[in-house]
Amino acid sequence: MRAAVFGTGGVGGYFGGRLAESGVDVAFIARGEHLTAIRRDGLQVASVAGDFSIPPDRIRATEDPAEAGPVDVVILGVKTWQVPEAARAIKPMVGPDTVVLPLQNGVEAADVLSRELGRDHVLGGLCAIVAMVEGPGKVRHVGVDPVIRFGELDNRMTDRVEALRDAFARCNGLSVDVPDDIEAALWRKFCFISAWSSVGSVTRAPIGVIRTTPESRQLLHAVLGEVISVGRARGVALPEDIMESTVAFYDSTDPANTASMQRDVAAGKPSELESQTGGIVRLGKEAGVSTPAAELIYAALLPGEKIARGEVSGQT
Repeated sequence: MRAAVFGTGGVGGYFGGRLAESGVDVAFIARGEHLTAIRRDGLQVASVAGDFSIPPDRIRATEDPAEAGPVDVVILGVKTWQVPEAARAIKPMVGPDTVVLPLQNGVEAADVLSRELGRDHVLGGLCAIVAMVEGPGKVRHVGVDPVIRFGELDNRMTDRVEALRDAFARCNGLSVDVPDDIEAALWRKFCFISAWSSVGSVTRAPIGVIRTTPESRQLLHAVLGEVISVGRARGVALPEDIMESTVAFYDSTDPANTASMQRDVAAGKPSELESQTGGIVRLGKEAGVSTPAAELIYAALLPGEKIARGEVSGQT
């Protein structure tokens, strides 16, 4: 199997790195100082599941997808707002039999990719991990047992899905799953991550503080209830106990954990606001579901997002 990682950040660096560690031929698409460090020193991953590194003589890293050439699978590790541009950029790596595996938060990445590349080239995919780039050439996995889930958009079990599952099954430091219903799996993650990201971003507090402060805990439950209602109104087969199971996850995870969107918001960087909090609001309107808590958080975060994207000066 030949693979490529487009977006060698926390997610792409970890899961692509584990594939490379297992012996898969992986091309890492990166840029700037991150690319320079990977080429010089290899990819260094510090992980609660066990540190590992891919030495420079065993790693292929480039900023040019055309240099990587067609591969069997492209793992898309960019932020959700970068998916449209990424879909165009990865075309040199997409041959007749290539499949693209998006690992974004949200539930719309596969549709965006399908419009640009064709539905036959796209899987539904998601992952669970708390990881980030710690410095040039360095990725740190700080929490959550890494899980990767994917499947055909029509839920068929195909040879390419089986081959990819087998490749990940040979990796250390992660588990792999092919759900019976990939849409339901995507929405289960969207429920828990979009509510957490929304409340975490507006409070700027780790999950331990959010869940032990009655007011923010109530807000978290309210947003979670809204996104669950949106999913069900759209016909997604969400589990009956999704509210209880998601709250149980919030209550059991490391109290210091934060969502990636809130880390970007706190750092003044462009974030996934539109696909997460904005996604709840937008998809809710399409389904005729009221989302007042998400709407309020979206309105509170939108000015900062515009500043981060350079759409306003901050002194307008």
